[in-house]
Amino acid sequence: MLQRLGQQFAQHTGKNGAPVMRAQTEGMWLRGANASIRGLASTPPNPPAQQATGSSAASSPAPRPIYLDMQATSPMDPRVFDAMAPLMTWQHGNPHSRTHQYGWDAEAQVETAREVRALHIAALIGAQDPKEIIFTSGATESNNLAIKGVARFYKGSKKHIITTQTEHKCVLDSCRVLQDEGFDVTYLPVKQNGLIDLKQLEEAMRPDTGIVSIMTVNNEIGVIQPMEEIGKLCRARKIFFHTDAAQAVGKIPLNVNTMNIDLMSLSGHKIYGPRGIGAIYVRRRPRVRLEPLISGGGQERGLRSGTVPASLCVGFGEACRVAIEEMDYDHKRISKLSQRLIEGITSKVTHVIRNGDPVATYPGCVNLSFAYVEGESLLMALKDIALSSGSACTSASLEPSYVLRAIGADDETAHSSIRFGIGRYTTEEEIDFVVQRVVSKVDRLREMSPLWEMVQDGIDLKSIEWAQH
Repeated sequence: MLQRLGQQFAQHTGKNGAPVMRAQTEGMWLRGANASIRGLASTPPNPPAQQATGSSAASSPAPRPIYLDMQATSPMDPRVFDAMAPLMTWQHGNPHSRTHQYGWDAEAQVETAREVRALHIAALIGAQDPKEIIFTSGATESNNLAIKGVARFYKGSKKHIITTQTEHKCVLDSCRVLQDEGFDVTYLPVKQNGLIDLKQLEEAMRPDTGIVSIMTVNNEIGVIQPMEEIGKLCRARKIFFHTDAAQAVGKIPLNVNTMNIDLMSLSGHKIYGPRGIGAIYVRRRPRVRLEPLISGGGQERGLRSGTVPASLCVGFGEACRVAIEEMDYDHKRISKLSQRLIEGITSKVTHVIRNGDPVATYPGCVNLSFAYVEGESLLMALKDIALSSGSACTSASLEPSYVLRAIGADDETAHSSIRFGIGRYTTEEEIDFVVQRVVSKVDRLREMSPLWEMVQDGIDLKSIEWAQH
């Protein structure tokens, strides 16, 4: 098994062709004490078509699906695990225990995380001061803290909030909570390509607008909003600008200063780091004031009380360090895989719609709608590939994606969409296998569809008046 894992990781190379697995991370897979952890950071197995057959296959464990759901979460980079391992085992003290060696050691590790790891996080987003990084449990908490914190602190003079209809659910729900508290919220529509209209944003701004919250990279369709232009509009009117950058950090270049971003939400597990850790960037000059959501010991500059999870902070910081090192290479490689996926499918299947702007987009998030195919049926048919039809936070809902509805997709198009998430460990072989399987299953499902048969006969479905039952 160790040999197979090593072979899989050897397929993935870093920039200049150097293996992503460095010498220190190779040792992780050989430590008997960490045997139970091996599967956590492993790359997806070979495509099922390449698995062994016959009697040897009967004794081996069932192959795991190919993982193409990177917007939901990403596998932990082995280098991140290596950085975290000591704090998850023998360096286990509470950093706020001041009466013994375990607490002192843990406190030193947290301070190191603060000084070194927060520095990596700050460097990744172009922040000048690591003290502007506040650790949280993830982007959902960061979004809540940014929007509710700013709104409640400045509620005496600023009662208006601007966001978009395609934001993450936690942003929309936070705004609805504030509406119940008496705030006025403007939900901007987006154009058919998923991008906002800057003129509409400017017209929506008022003297009492306190904060604008617009996502950098959309988690469902991958479009990249014009952050620098939005930041200029906000700064000119002295409005705080917040962005949920969970899907953007470590994947595209970001700079909070050139983009005039005042608050930014980040997440560890979206950049090959640990789950349960995130951060919020809070600008110090000009200063942004927040009302804390959590009361307690006053950690994190009094903005986020609670025991700081040292191992998670270290892991998050290491993930950011690796992202700085690998981002250019990752982006070029993922762009090629994305193009290979899109061209492979669209060259063999007709009536395929790519949702979102094809240019202003992150290539690792590809959202396709297959006309005359039910998306959930396609997902069930593709059991050997881990995909989704939208945000993991709303995957239990049977309603069509509100993001796709916002860009003008009808119910049928929205229900037929599949999101393909490509990442650092995705291989060309996996993409080719996915293309082959998608084409095969779409063709089979369409053959079973009476609507597809009517389309093949040249019937315009929109001209049909369907009987009501």
